[in-house]
Amino acid sequence: MPTFSRPGVSISYTDHGEGFPILLIAPGGMRSAASFWEKAPWDPRTHLVERGYRVIAMDQRNAGESTAEVHASDGWPVYTADQLALLDHLGVTEFAVFGMCIGGGYTASLLVTAPERIRAAVTLQPTGRENNQHRFEEMFDGWRDEIADDHPEASAETWDSFRHNMFAGGGILFSVPDEALARIATPWLVLMGGDEFHPEAVSRTLTEVAPGAQLVERWKADEYVADGRAAVDDFLATHL
Repeated sequence: MPTFSRPGVSISYTDHGEGFPILLIAPGGMRSAASFWEKAPWDPRTHLVERGYRVIAMDQRNAGESTAEVHASDGWPVYTADQLALLDHLGVTEFAVFGMCIGGGYTASLLVTAPERIRAAVTLQPTGRENNQHRFEEMFDGWRDEIADDHPEASAETWDSFRHNMFAGGGILFSVPDEALARIATPWLVLMGGDEFHPEAVSRTLTEVAPGAQLVERWKADEYVADGRAAVDDFLATHL
């Protein structure tokens, strides 16, 4: 994978296809890396290229092959800055974003930070807050334990601050307050979640609060995969 560097971080990514650019933000929680798309009901890295789009997939910092320093101030805005900087590096001004799992929080942050650049968004089973914050803190701690030896610059207090910045604030998606969601008019297709990390209620509330959002309820079970993929294809064809 090629890499893009900015101060303190090296981002690994792929860039395939032609046509309107789509940024992929993979599932995997803090381990969000392009390889996790292999576990999705369909792999957008190949499907969207076949549909005529330029597809940019990235490993988030300290996931997959991407690396970065760890600071107490790290949180959602740092990841958003990485994502926008990569697109700037690739000469992409306007784009669509396609995220899964934690990609919902990253998508919301992008839509609030740079709405003028995003034509449309798709989110599959967004993670979110519904009496489950401890599960995200546990996920963060497991990821931290895997990489802590590579980050002597980060103290226990640094990690605690980072975790707090990711999962102690915001609204249902953690990354932005719910009142910010209420101002998002960008067309946004949400394919509903249905488990502890991806609560159904979060998907439903998101599509009720964000004016531009609409919900697809059935898409993940084997008998609905083709219909879900078709809904995404139709949505993108309409808005891109």
